[in-house]
Amino acid sequence: MAATLLDRYVFTVLRRVPEAQRTDIDRELRASIADAVDARVDGGEPPDAALEATLLELGDPEHLADGYAGRRQYLIGPDLFPIWRAILKMLYTIVLPIVVVVAVAGKLLADPGIGPAIGVGIGTLLTVGVHLAFWTTAVFAIMERTGVGRAELSGGPWTPEKLPRYERQYHNLANLAGALIWPALMAAALVVQQFAITDEPVLDPDNWTFWWPYVLVLLALYGAYAVWTYRRPVWNHTVTAVYAGLSVLLWGPVVWLLADHRFYNPEFLSGLDWGAEDPQRWLTVSGILFALVSAVWGVVDVAIRAERSRRGSPAAIPTIV
Repeated sequence: MAATLLDRYVFTVLRRVPEAQRTDIDRELRASIADAVDARVDGGEPPDAALEATLLELGDPEHLADGYAGRRQYLIGPDLFPIWRAILKMLYTIVLPIVVVVAVAGKLLADPGIGPAIGVGIGTLLTVGVHLAFWTTAVFAIMERTGVGRAELSGGPWTPEKLPRYERQYHNLANLAGALIWPALMAAALVVQQFAITDEPVLDPDNWTFWWPYVLVLLALYGAYAVWTYRRPVWNHTVTAVYAGLSVLLWGPVVWLLADHRFYNPEFLSGLDWGAEDPQRWLTVSGILFALVSAVWGVVDVAIRAERSRRGSPAAIPTIV
C-alpha cells in the first residue's frame, strides 16, 4: 500500500531523529496532527484540505526533526555571537596587520625586491586571515554544541555588576589584549630571528650578552604596564610619565645601537645585495626613524588620553566584550 501524505510526513521526521526516540515521536506527532485535522474538519474544511493545511502549519519536517532531536540549526547562536564577533574584530584589526608587517619586513630583509614582498604580504594576509576566522569560528561552534554559554565564559550568570563600563579612561579586555599582543610579538620576533628567518640572524648576536635580554625585559614591562593601566580607575599624567620612561628605556638603547652600527648582524648585512645602495645605511636610517616615531607617537597618544581624562573631555565608547 502506498504511503499516505501523513505517513510520508511522519517518516521524513523520524528518519532524522535518534532511533530510541522514534516510537514516542511517531505517536506524539500523529496524535497532534489528528487533533489539528479534526479541529479543521469540525470547522468545515474537507479532510484532505485540513491535513494539507495542518502539515503546512507544522512546516518543513526536517526542521521539525531538528527540533525534536535538539539539534542547533546555526553555527554560533545569539548567546556567544557578540563574543565571537568582538574577538574576530580584535584579531583582524590588531593581530593580522602586525603579522603581515612582520612577514613583509622579514621578506624585505632577506630579499629587497618589492614584488616578492607584496606577494608575501598578500599571501600572509589571506592565509592568516582564513586561519584566524576558521579556528576562531571552529572553537565557538564546538562551545555552542557542548553547552558552553556566555555565563560559563564570564564566570556565572549575568548580574548588574557585569554591565559594560563606559568611563572614558576604561580599557576593556580587547584593549588589554591588543596592548599585550604587540610586545609579545616583538619578543617572539627577537628570539625567532636568531634561528629561523634567514641563514644568518638579522640582529647582532653579540648583543645577547646584555642588550637583547634587556630589550626582552623592557617588553615584559610593557606588558605589565598594560595590565596596570587596565586595572587603574583613572588615567592621569602619572600614566604618561611611566609610559614615557618605558619608551626612553626601550627606544633609547635601540637608537644608540643603530647609530653605533651594533644593531644589525654584520654577517647578515654582508649577504644583502642592494646594488649601488648601502643596506646598512638604509636599514639604520629607517630603524632610527621607526624608533623615534614609535616613541613619540606612543607618548603623545597616552598624554592626550590622560589630559582628556583630567579635563573630562568626551571619548569614544569602548567596544563591549
